[in-house]
Amino acid sequence: MQELPITDLSKGPWPNQWLEKTLVMGVINITPDSFSDGGLFLDAEKALQQAQSHLEAGADVLDIGAQSTRPGASSISTEEELNRLIPALKAIRRSFPKVIISVDTFLSGVAEAALKEGADWINDVSGGSHDVNILSVISDAQCPYVIMHSRGNSKTMNQLANYKDIYKELYNELLIKTETAIQKGVSSSQIIWDPGLGFAKNTEHNLIILRRLKDLCKSKFPILVGPSRKRFIGDVLKEPNMNERIWGTSAVVCKCVETKVALVRVHDVGPIYKTISMANKLWL
Repeated sequence: MQELPITDLSKGPWPNQWLEKTLVMGVINITPDSFSDGGLFLDAEKALQQAQSHLEAGADVLDIGAQSTRPGASSISTEEELNRLIPALKAIRRSFPKVIISVDTFLSGVAEAALKEGADWINDVSGGSHDVNILSVISDAQCPYVIMHSRGNSKTMNQLANYKDIYKELYNELLIKTETAIQKGVSSSQIIWDPGLGFAKNTEHNLIILRRLKDLCKSKFPILVGPSRKRFIGDVLKEPNMNERIWGTSAVVCKCVETKVALVRVHDVGPIYKTISMANKLWL
């Protein structure tokens, strides 16, 4: 399969400066068990406050998730995920009618309901492999769709971090997921790739992927990278406190700016926005 560049932005919505510089996706986890901020934003009003904080700090896209995908997390049903998600999504959409909202889900029922309630993008950590019906939802909606590289699920991913050539296998598996999506009617102009740092990957795997970002960005699909507070940064920095990993996250984001990654998905929007603003002056 030959990848195609995004040339038709009419099927957006896309941020105003899409593909001109590295943009910021702000994370809002409406979960009790996410790895670094679980339980903080379960209440719709608190999620709304976090959305406002992210936007004021410079976020270009908000990414709302109501099911934890950290290693070891237990899956929840469509109904439970929607019960968490929809009140917050409605509140944020009502308060910020023009902001781009991505919903982090791998369930077709959640994706369909979220799009009806005003979500703009779907961010699928499984890339369509957990619930293939999500691809039909994306095709019908003609919305942007993040295909992330992963293997297995939250319970099994760590056992599947076995590669002979991590970059080659990641690239080929992303191509397979993308080809499947296109066969289901998803346009290549809707697709964003995410290499899935930390998903079925150990520290060295993540570092190899980051060293090869320039190659990945040649895929012609926009690239989203989510390094925020992750374990591999803690391993490198010898920092067990997730909330003290911002310096490592910032270093990864500088690499993303250098290699022209389209978006970074982060918790600490303000500091990362400033990091990108400075880095943009160094890599024009």
